[in-house]
Amino acid sequence: MPRTTLRPKSLDFQPRPTYPYSPGAQGGGMIFTAGQVAWDETGEVTGVGDVAAQTRQTLNNVVAVLHEGGASVDDVIKCNVYLADIRDFAVMNAEFAKVFPMDPPARTTVEARLAEPTMLVEIEAVAWVEPES
Repeated sequence: MPRTTLRPKSLDFQPRPTYPYSPGAQGGGMIFTAGQVAWDETGEVTGVGDVAAQTRQTLNNVVAVLHEGGASVDDVIKCNVYLADIRDFAVMNAEFAKVFPMDPPARTTVEARLAEPTMLVEIEAVAWVEPES
């Protein structure tokens, strides 16, 4: 099964030289996003200190990777959410619910130390789309 790297224009600064990964990958109908954070198009963390703002930007980045692979949020099967502070769960959850208002995907949410101290939220997603024949 051939693998395709997914790199939306809004995330073309990824990967950074110190972080060897692809923003997303697709193969056999499956789409996997890398853990996305609140980087804007310039590669800067947005919403420093604001979990709601970072969650929105992070989800925008997840959606950009999904769209690059021909998927939408309706195709997401599973998300993993990493919070720098689990006490921010309710704030993240409120923003997550705006993107996945009906029949949300399976999800795991854990507290984790993230790659940079200004990062408060990281989200990765797995989606499935009908493979092209």
